[in-house]
Amino acid sequence: MLTISEFGRRTGLSHKALRLYDVSGLLSPAQVDPANGYRWYDEEQLERARRISVLRQLDMPLTTIAEVLAGSDEEGMIRLDRWWAAEEATTAARRATMQYLRDRMSRSGTPGLAPRPVLTRDVPATKIASIRADTDQQMLVGVIVTCTDEIATYLRDAGVTATSGSWVIYHGAVTPEGEATVEVCVPFEGLLDPSGRIAIRVEPAHREAYCTITMDECAYPRIMLAYDLVTDWVRSSGIPEVGPPREIYFPDCHLIPRDEPAVDIALPILERRP
Repeated sequence: MLTISEFGRRTGLSHKALRLYDVSGLLSPAQVDPANGYRWYDEEQLERARRISVLRQLDMPLTTIAEVLAGSDEEGMIRLDRWWAAEEATTAARRATMQYLRDRMSRSGTPGLAPRPVLTRDVPATKIASIRADTDQQMLVGVIVTCTDEIATYLRDAGVTATSGSWVIYHGAVTPEGEATVEVCVPFEGLLDPSGRIAIRVEPAHREAYCTITMDECAYPRIMLAYDLVTDWVRSSGIPEVGPPREIYFPDCHLIPRDEPAVDIALPILERRP
């Protein structure tokens, strides 16, 4: 058994951190003396404590650390990789946002989005696996990446084939100051039951107006100009909107060069009858 001081020295964790991890349930002492409250740790807890220390150096939230350490090492690696992919995607989005702001400041008065057409198309009814989550603008990219990977992993493990692309439906306005519900959707073929937070449903057939943007243009706030373009076109055409807006990602869009078409910004509209 190790005292809290010895345990902290061997793991690089302070008394304050160890008490925090105890309160959060992440790392409780093996024994607490009922008479004086002294905390004792077992040597077998050293590895878990060191992993917690390393994960905190990555700025991983305590709730995510608990998920990484909850199961087997194999399961932990999957959760770790999923979180890191979300972090990298968020960093890339922030970099694009910074570049957008620098461009706007250096070329004041120039349009933030190059002219492009707004087109329409018919979308058939599609079976999808989806996850709904509440997020603000800062966490949005990470939520999209994490949910998409979770769904893709579930489809793959179930032996079900995911079809082309994926999309995110915005059921409310996601802003830097406020959260709203987004729905990450992955189309698939075959039979599949819902699992946990993954729902199975059919996206109804509809007609939609859309424009295509690059991954660089997908960064906030530049992406809002694409939404404005589609919304203004729909309203000027006098066509009623019939569903929430969405971002439709090309297959493997993360592998597409950031200055090439990769995402459609779409808005379901009422189909005009002749």
